[in-house]
Amino acid sequence: MASRTRRHGAARSAREGSRRRLPLRLLLPLLVLVALVAMLMLRGYVHSEILADHRVQPPAATTDVPEKILEGGPVIDTRAGRTESLSVPDHRLVLTFDDGPDPTWTPRVLDVLKKHDAHAVFFVTGTMASRYPDLVERMVDEGHEVGLHTFNHPDLSYQSTKRIDWELSQNQLALTGAAGVRTSLFRPPYSSFADAMDNKSWPVTQYIGGRGYLTVVNNTDSEDWKKPGVDEIIRRATPHGGKGAIVLMHDSGGDRHQTVQALDRFLPDLKEKGYTFDNLTEALDAPSAMTPVTGAELWKGKAWVFLVQASEKLTDVLVVGLAIIGTLVIGRFVLMLLLSGVHARRVRRRRFRWGPAVTEPVTVLVPAYNEAKCIENTVRSLVASDHPVEVIVIDDGSSDGTARIVESLALPGVRVIRQLNAGKPAALNRGLANARHDIVVMMDGDTVFEPSTVRELVQPFGDPKVGAVAGNAKVGNKDSLIGAWQHIEYVMGFNLDRRMYDVLGCMPTIPGAVGAFRRSALEPIGGMSDDTLAEDTDVTMALHRAGWRVVYAENARAWTEAPETVQQLWSQRYRWSYGTMQAIWKHRRAVIEKGPSGRFGRVGLPFVSLFMVLAPLLAPLIDVFLLYGIVFGPTEKTIVAWLGVLAIQAVCAAYAFRLDRERMTHLISLPLQQILYRQLMYVVLLQSWITALTGGRLRWQKLRRTGVVGAPGGSVPQQRGRGNADRRPVA
Repeated sequence: MASRTRRHGAARSAREGSRRRLPLRLLLPLLVLVALVAMLMLRGYVHSEILADHRVQPPAATTDVPEKILEGGPVIDTRAGRTESLSVPDHRLVLTFDDGPDPTWTPRVLDVLKKHDAHAVFFVTGTMASRYPDLVERMVDEGHEVGLHTFNHPDLSYQSTKRIDWELSQNQLALTGAAGVRTSLFRPPYSSFADAMDNKSWPVTQYIGGRGYLTVVNNTDSEDWKKPGVDEIIRRATPHGGKGAIVLMHDSGGDRHQTVQALDRFLPDLKEKGYTFDNLTEALDAPSAMTPVTGAELWKGKAWVFLVQASEKLTDVLVVGLAIIGTLVIGRFVLMLLLSGVHARRVRRRRFRWGPAVTEPVTVLVPAYNEAKCIENTVRSLVASDHPVEVIVIDDGSSDGTARIVESLALPGVRVIRQLNAGKPAALNRGLANARHDIVVMMDGDTVFEPSTVRELVQPFGDPKVGAVAGNAKVGNKDSLIGAWQHIEYVMGFNLDRRMYDVLGCMPTIPGAVGAFRRSALEPIGGMSDDTLAEDTDVTMALHRAGWRVVYAENARAWTEAPETVQQLWSQRYRWSYGTMQAIWKHRRAVIEKGPSGRFGRVGLPFVSLFMVLAPLLAPLIDVFLLYGIVFGPTEKTIVAWLGVLAIQAVCAAYAFRLDRERMTHLISLPLQQILYRQLMYVVLLQSWITALTGGRLRWQKLRRTGVVGAPGGSVPQQRGRGNADRRPVA
């Protein structure tokens, strides 16, 4: 008994463990997000946008600084308890360059030094060395010495010993990764002459000496950062009386063209006067300050530089992606505003007609699988239609009595066809085979039509070129937050899009909730295909390729039940996005074909790919850069730019609501929808991409219905057996 109990306990623990595991569809996007955030944080650190300290200590008293340091040379040695200062011998100049390497000016400085066979010391920051390691490697290869100038260039007199150690170690790590060497030379940021050492900076110098570093300041300042002119830079950099000197210059931090020009004159002029330009250790006749690094430390440095380079390239890619999504978003909105206006003006003209009025009866196909909670509302709304209809409910192997409910209603003109469960396309094809009329309306089993919906939907068939018509699908259960977000999406995204695509002649999808077809258009293309999970998109593209016109009927309104939980919405959009990718891939040859198929392939497919696949995948970059800009700056410009994008979206949404005569109050949740809803759609689309790239297959997923949707005005009776207990909370 005890062993059986243990087995049951182990099995229960295993089941609980499996339930606690994060689903792969969440794990992969989460890992991508974590990696993205880590890379952006690394970039912010390397660009001194985080953990940077730009405070500068004002001058302090010098009472604690030894007199021989204040009056001594520019090289200060406090290693191993020493307190010594060194000077450069006469007729020897040590050129030093701070704050680099810079991708523009450092190569020019190196070129001039190479041209005149001169050596120098480059005091590099860890941030710049990590970003431009090739320039540090070139410095070492060409015989120059490299010294540390901290990682983020803070005033060390403000910092703790822990922060000082961090600045030095990170600076060494960057130097090791870039050139495979360590250095014992150090120059404090914001340093000057030795006599500027004070009670704040001297303890730092002592501590750094205790860490094995030789502190190098200067005794000749060119002040090139002020850009005083080439002649003035040369005058200030030239020592008097043939004395040796350590000259301060800069190869980064701004425009350094005067520094480069001054060097090109300064070097040959002083060489003629007997000066030599050496590294610091060469000038002091001391061993080299640089030592090669091997083993694990070398690989740590290389790994660091690799990660920094990856973060830089990733950021560049993200910036390009942001530019693309910005162009797509603005371009799509401009097109939607312009072309939807064109569509509305065209179809709302007083004398506008598609052709002769369509009055003949039509067949309405209702594929149904376990729609017991919805089917009565759906069928009764069809019977109440002001256009003559034949209604065929195709029960696709329901197990909840859907067919029995329809039959018990005994409504005139309503037939039920039963079949074993074979999927929605098979059910629709079964209905097509039994339809008595040439015009066939298709709808979902959870959708409710208004009395005028069928009549409005079939009028475009007065034009013999029209092969299919998309209706105006609306969210019926918009009283929840997720429902309200989908309501905005349906009105703004889907219906404005359909108006735009109608004008462009490349409507990509007839919505499954409300669409109409000519049988004579469907039969030659094989009816509804089960090749993809988006059979409505698949068949619409096939009709375009066959030369049929596909249009949008704005007054053919249908009220559908949208998903009420995140899980249901996820399942639906996953199927939609993956099915759309399948349809694009299936019809890809249209791009190179001639005739109507080629026109759709070269216009419709690019639009669908850009606006329905690429744009949603890149859209979260807007929010990523919003957060990055708020945290790292420039905050105000970032917020203004994001609000600008939101304002454009709000204008489009308001225009769409006006066209559809919807209440504007639902737009209150638009900002929140744009932030949260976009992330959900991104994760769904990313999962679809992963499924597509890995060759995975996704089965059709049935959403849980509640039967809460009825037509406005109460024309459809309440569904039997419906209760609020069937509605799960939004979570």
